[in-house]
Amino acid sequence: MATNEGRTPNQGRTLVDEVYRAIKDDVCMGRLQPGARVHLGDICRARNVSLSVVREAVTRLASERLLKARPQQGFTVWPLSVPDLLDLTRVRIELETLALRESIERGDLAWEAELVAAHHRLAGAAARGAADATHPNYDWMRAHSEFHAALASACTSPLLKELRQQLFDAAELYRQWSHFLGKPKRRRNIAKEHKALLDAAIAHDADLGVELIASHIQRTTDLLLTGREAAGETDTPLTSPAAGA
Repeated sequence: MATNEGRTPNQGRTLVDEVYRAIKDDVCMGRLQPGARVHLGDICRARNVSLSVVREAVTRLASERLLKARPQQGFTVWPLSVPDLLDLTRVRIELETLALRESIERGDLAWEAELVAAHHRLAGAAARGAADATHPNYDWMRAHSEFHAALASACTSPLLKELRQQLFDAAELYRQWSHFLGKPKRRRNIAKEHKALLDAAIAHDADLGVELIASHIQRTTDLLLTGREAAGETDTPLTSPAAGA
């Protein structure tokens, strides 16, 4: 098997980035389930790279709370739990509102144009995926991430935006879990929520935007926990039924 041995440092870095992105997509898109073991050897063979490249990529993902390193057991997809969800939600709201407020206050015409375009892509992805509700809509999930990133993109702190995105991706694991719990009793018009966020941002109404994003994030958590109770899952760990060792 060919590996990255003998490549230049830049080539090696590119390989790590590619493997990192591929695994991250598998986790965030639900192809790797919470709690599932990540088989490094399989990734080496599938991506035709060395073990050192894969180890660097998964270590980076572990630092972002998408994977979990277990002594003597290797890496697994980050396991889900109610306390972790509640803590993640609280911190996400703090960071999202901080980033969004500055972004709305500082956003210029170019920011507005990109935000409108991101919302248009999100709406289009939702319409295309409506015909098949039996499978995850990966196009919508990517467009959803891009829309929320666009909302915060005029924030001037690169670190804040990086942390915001990391927690957004971590929350994707919980959003994926909601697919297994069926439809909640309370109907949710998420398209309307996104449109309201867009309108508040374009109007440069930071107070309204902050209120809407906090409610948007909290509602996802509330519905997930409500759906879990309806499914009779209150006495079991919050992990996917498809997860395994």
